[in-house]
Amino acid sequence: TSEMEDKLSQQSKLEFENLVEETSHFVRTTFVSRHKKFDEFFRELLENAEKSLNDMFVRTYGMLYMQNSEVFQDLFTELKRYYTGGNVNLEEMLNDFWARLLERMFQLINPQYHFTEDYLECVSKYTDQLKPFGDVPRKLKVQVTRAFIAARTFVQGLTVGREVANRVSKVSPTPGCIRALMKMLYCPYCRGLPTVKPCNNYCLNVMKGCLANQADLDTEWNLFIDAMLLVAERLEGPFNIESVMDPIDVKISEAIMNMQENSMQVSAKVFQGCGQPKPAPALRSSRSVPENFNTRFRPYNPEERPTTAAGTSLDRLRTIWRTMQHGVTDIKEKLKLSKKFWSTLPYTICKDERVTAGSSNEEDCWNGHTKARYLPEIMNDGLTNQINNPEVDVDITRPDTFIRQQIMALRVMTNKLKNAYNGNDVNFQDTSDETSGSGSGSGCTDDICPTEFDFITTEAPSVDSDRREVEASATQPSRSLPTLLVIFIILVLQRQWR
Repeated sequence: TSEMEDKLSQQSKLEFENLVEETSHFVRTTFVSRHKKFDEFFRELLENAEKSLNDMFVRTYGMLYMQNSEVFQDLFTELKRYYTGGNVNLEEMLNDFWARLLERMFQLINPQYHFTEDYLECVSKYTDQLKPFGDVPRKLKVQVTRAFIAARTFVQGLTVGREVANRVSKVSPTPGCIRALMKMLYCPYCRGLPTVKPCNNYCLNVMKGCLANQADLDTEWNLFIDAMLLVAERLEGPFNIESVMDPIDVKISEAIMNMQENSMQVSAKVFQGCGQPKPAPALRSSRSVPENFNTRFRPYNPEERPTTAAGTSLDRLRTIWRTMQHGVTDIKEKLKLSKKFWSTLPYTICKDERVTAGSSNEEDCWNGHTKARYLPEIMNDGLTNQINNPEVDVDITRPDTFIRQQIMALRVMTNKLKNAYNGNDVNFQDTSDETSGSGSGSGCTDDICPTEFDFITTEAPSVDSDRREVEASATQPSRSLPTLLVIFIILVLQRQWR
């Protein structure tokens, strides 16, 4: 009856949706669980690195550090904000940190003078020229920017992979697909063959027709996975977070010592460039300068790293490093297994003994008409290859818009991952240095990373906006064409004038 046919049609649709969701469970949980673990470890790592620096600096510099601790707290606050998707320019933020530290240090090494805000601003301009902290700021900037760009982009990639897998696994079969499914799964009952399961190749053609658009995702998905693996290598390589955050307290302490040792030369050059400051009032000087300042900062001894309730800060950090490194290795292995997932999805489903008679039983299986071998050839993957699919009526002229949006989301993320691998933060557009194409930092497009890793909005991102972002690098060079044209015209006119 038509009523029974409707019921079998709905049942076929439901079984198919459950099969796809169940089969994609592995790839979905891979991104969900690995994102959660990586994020937890990274946040804990930042917290412990900050605590380690605070403990060591309190022990090393005492009251001098405590009176200026907000400079260091702000550094870690900005690093956390960058990691969680904040609009932070890493290079500018680090430059600001060293400039602020120079201002504070300059006042401490010259307590006999009173410095106005304008004078201190002038002092900060000499950070790059005088190099009061030695080569530490430059080295740390390179390490921090590369490591944090890699970490942040990697966790964004895990989020995008998770969202794409979750969305694509929730299929909406077409009417033609549902008819083919019902014929494959329930027509044997009508023919008196309730125990005969579909032939494996018959199942493959049905699934390839029903999942044609999903298969088209595979090329971009594989490029995305390859880019994720590249960035994972960065997290394990010379610019990994461990090599940056573990000794950050020691490096900053080394920079402070450099400043102290060169204090006379630095002060002389600043006075020469910014002018001679006014002497500080005696009362102000006696109150603001610690009595023991002239004994110099007590040098840091690596053997005196302070201990906490959980053991030494260093031991705790190293435990986190090892766990995190193991986690990155684990993620890499799982990512490799997820390659070619969407193109092999029909094969995975049809391999299920609950669905088909199996590839070894090619004679006693349901071929769509009777119990016999299935003779038609197996279609290739993708939408355009379904034009002659004998089982599913597929309109190859109308690609699934939703799948195309997920392809664009993967393309955008792959572009960001490749840039992150090269040490470039593509999210940030530094207009002051636009001509050079350089500049690091961040900033998220609305449809990619608003807050707390919601890098893909509930509504699928606009194909046009994503395409503009992907092709931005290709369109930028055209800005120089008018300039070249003007030069060419001038040369031609000069030649004619002569």
